Amino acid sequence: MFVAQENQNQNKNQQQDENQLLAVRSAQKGSASDENQLLAVRREKLAALQEAGKDPFQITKFDVTHHSQDVKDDFDALEGKNVTIAGRMMFKRVMGKASFCNIQDLKGNIQCYVARDSIGEESYADFKKYDVGDILGISGEVFKTKTGEMSIHAASVTLLSKSLQILPEKFHGLTDTDMRYRQRYVDLIMNAEVKDTFVKRSKVLSSIRRYLDGQGFMEVETPMLVSNAGGAAARPFETHFNALDEDLKLRISLELYLKRLIVGGMERVYEIGRVFRNEGLDTRHNPEFTLMELYQAYTDYHGMMDLTENLYRYVAKEVTGSEILTYGEHQMDLSKPFERITMVDAVKKYSGVDFHEIHTLEEARAIAKEKHIAYEERHKKGDILNLFFEEFVEEHLIQPTFVMDHPIEISPLTKKKPENPEYVERFEFFMNGWEMANAYSELNDPIDQRARFAAQEELLAAGDAEANHTDEDFLNALSIGMPPTGGIGFGIDRMVMMMTNSPAIRDVLLFPTMKTLGGKDQ
Repeated sequence: MFVAQENQNQNKNQQQDENQLLAVRSAQKGSASDENQLLAVRREKLAALQEAGKDPFQITKFDVTHHSQDVKDDFDALEGKNVTIAGRMMFKRVMGKASFCNIQDLKGNIQCYVARDSIGEESYADFKKYDVGDILGISGEVFKTKTGEMSIHAASVTLLSKSLQILPEKFHGLTDTDMRYRQRYVDLIMNAEVKDTFVKRSKVLSSIRRYLDGQGFMEVETPMLVSNAGGAAARPFETHFNALDEDLKLRISLELYLKRLIVGGMERVYEIGRVFRNEGLDTRHNPEFTLMELYQAYTDYHGMMDLTENLYRYVAKEVTGSEILTYGEHQMDLSKPFERITMVDAVKKYSGVDFHEIHTLEEARAIAKEKHIAYEERHKKGDILNLFFEEFVEEHLIQPTFVMDHPIEISPLTKKKPENPEYVERFEFFMNGWEMANAYSELNDPIDQRARFAAQEELLAAGDAEANHTDEDFLNALSIGMPPTGGIGFGIDRMVMMMTNSPAIRDVLLFPTMKTLGGKDQ
């Protein structure tokens, strides 16, 4: 019987689908009258249901036994048995006394066969009036059509929510990038790969937590609203707290509070949380993003390298099933030991300039001019080395690489290298030419730290809006005593981009920052 129902009246059904599609396309192409008419019809259908005592919005719960993919995965065991699913109707084909529809839920979609004789005449008459986009609950028997389609033969159909808006045309999905980001809820409905990206994002976070918990780390939470936004070179967002009549900032980093916890005897701590930086928007930057920072007492930056290597392998295997990551045209091999190179050696390798041979600021400025590297008057020798690194090196760091031993001028919270105090025990982790993590042997000398803060205050006075203010309470904590400590910060969003082969940070943020439509500045 099912086969006959599937195949009958094909020409009629095809024409019906085409008419529906044309109506949707017409609405999407800007015909306001057509669109308004379609929307009005949906509201009329809702009003009729309400008048008949069948208001879907009065339903408060619906007991679901399976998701679509569960039915497909366990088909052999479930065939002939009753299941209950719920989800959004993405397709409907009415065929006289019997119809087919497709229900999409969290895990995928499944075909449902809806026959008048099975659900009753009144219920079937209602079903024929339901629209694509409506949310349905369907109970019925699991079976397979002659064409091999795993399906559910509906015994009951319940309208759980009426869709009063029209979904994008199904064959092309939601393709307008700006609209995808603004209306992520529609994007998730229409584009299965988008939903998969955010499922993987969740897996990345849970994998990180599992790994760190297994290593004896404790997850903590620290303030987002702070009087002194330190721990990174970034411009903060500022606000005013009326109750205390004080200006506050949104945190730009997690560092200084987590180090206070190390002082307090919490030897291994981490936090995954939002930070906020008043900076520009591009494919790798959003003003609010997710950062993970961890601190471990009694280790150094070499310990952080080992942890990073092991963590990335663990997460990649958990989320993607492989230690080989594909991003665009590149493949990153996490199975091999990650390369370790000093910043000076990396600059020498890719620019030919050896900063071991450059001893003065004047020499650094001279070689910068020769290599057409623009610098500012406030920049010192170490700053110019970093400019060389950004210009000549970063793009080449495709495979996992630890770039070590940064100049002290750009690392105000890091321990000096005992054998060479112009440099510090710091590394940045690179893949695909991107900085993925930043780590230190943490500075725990309160006297040295005060001098570093003083240098930052000078930069602030000279116009560097990203320089740090002196944090007296943090200095007090260091004075009480912080053990030797290794610390690291991971950009979670970039990590997710890498794990999902996503081209832009907005593709891995559910609701990225967007310019307000219709604002005063529009």
